Amino acid sequence: MASDGFQPLTEKLLVEYLKVTPPLAAKLGNDLDKLQIKEVGDGNLNFVYIVSGPSGSIVIKQALPYIRCIGESWPMTKERAYFEASVLQEHGGLCPNHVPEVYHFDRKMCLIGMRYIEPPHIILRKGLIAGMEYPLLADHLSEYMARTLFYTSLLYRTTTDHKSAVAKFCGNVELCRLTEQVVFSDPYKVSEYNRWTTPYLDADAEAVREDNILKLEVAELKSKFCERSQALLHGDLHTGSIMVTPDSTQVIDPEFGFYGPMGFDIGAFIGNLILAYFSQDGHSEKEGARRLYKKWILKTILDTWNLFHTKFTALWDKHKDGSGEAYLPAIYNNPELQLLVKQKYMDDLFHDTLGFGAAKMIRRIVGVAHVEDFESIKEAAKRAECERKALNFAKTLLKERRNFHKINEVVSAIEDLDA
Repeated sequence: MASDGFQPLTEKLLVEYLKVTPPLAAKLGNDLDKLQIKEVGDGNLNFVYIVSGPSGSIVIKQALPYIRCIGESWPMTKERAYFEASVLQEHGGLCPNHVPEVYHFDRKMCLIGMRYIEPPHIILRKGLIAGMEYPLLADHLSEYMARTLFYTSLLYRTTTDHKSAVAKFCGNVELCRLTEQVVFSDPYKVSEYNRWTTPYLDADAEAVREDNILKLEVAELKSKFCERSQALLHGDLHTGSIMVTPDSTQVIDPEFGFYGPMGFDIGAFIGNLILAYFSQDGHSEKEGARRLYKKWILKTILDTWNLFHTKFTALWDKHKDGSGEAYLPAIYNNPELQLLVKQKYMDDLFHDTLGFGAAKMIRRIVGVAHVEDFESIKEAAKRAECERKALNFAKTLLKERRNFHKINEVVSAIEDLDA
């Protein structure tokens, strides 16, 4: 055990811990000598255990003092568990239908005990690879993003409350620094951690590193990421951070949570849907077999933004005379001005969404951490063909995002490139 009380869990230690932790023991039932424990942490950072007992199941997640997928050579703060628990609790209060409940948090042990999201839920990314449709996905994710982003912004909060919350989450600086490195820096320079489908994408990776316009645009996005504390973000809202069934959607793993630009969360989700779209031909047994499924992905992209826009602006209208200090009613007190403010705000948010989404796509193709959508395409040449289309679209989207004014224009551009 470390001097600060931290001890990495084993199955034996976990059982002992559960026995002396009433909130978790109660969820499992009385007989804790016959627990079933399965370690399922296939992500990049943490230990994750599913624990099943007579009365039900829970998930135990423990942060390690390094990046699990790389090892002790890349140290990482254990305090990320505190911020993950904090985001889960706050977002869960704002959108309980789509965020798992936290039962227990132990700051010394960097341990979270939370709801087990039961089968048939699966990770959304795996469902997209398998070609499964989720008819409520856009509705649920737009609800989650609209509520969590609006209610933690100055559209709803006073500046005093907002700054207090920003100050708290400034402590998650190490994970923000990690994002700065892997999303906004490494793909645009030579880095030991970068990788891509070589030799097929060697020239493409070099082209990213030599594209001055691309570098100017990503510098602007990095500045916004570092400097703009708009709302409490999930911070890593990709399709691997969402568990789904056809009628349920649960958002998990917000350890990168911080106060930042809203478009970073929205863009992460939409960008990963675009990656899923471009990967589909690599999963088709015969040409055109997933044509209809690709159309469903595009419709989900379209619906996600449009539903988000509708729900977010509806919350704004509902609370326009409330405590939010971004646009004081005494100043913005006539319908014409309110409309202009809303249009400008949502246009800026749309362009941020496209920019951050594009940056997230680029890093998944020529950066350190890739996505299973492409990685599971076994034939390297076919994988590279899919990745190149996604990369070319992402570069165009990043550089020309201000020329898009509606989400259907983005969808049309995807279709044109894929024709």
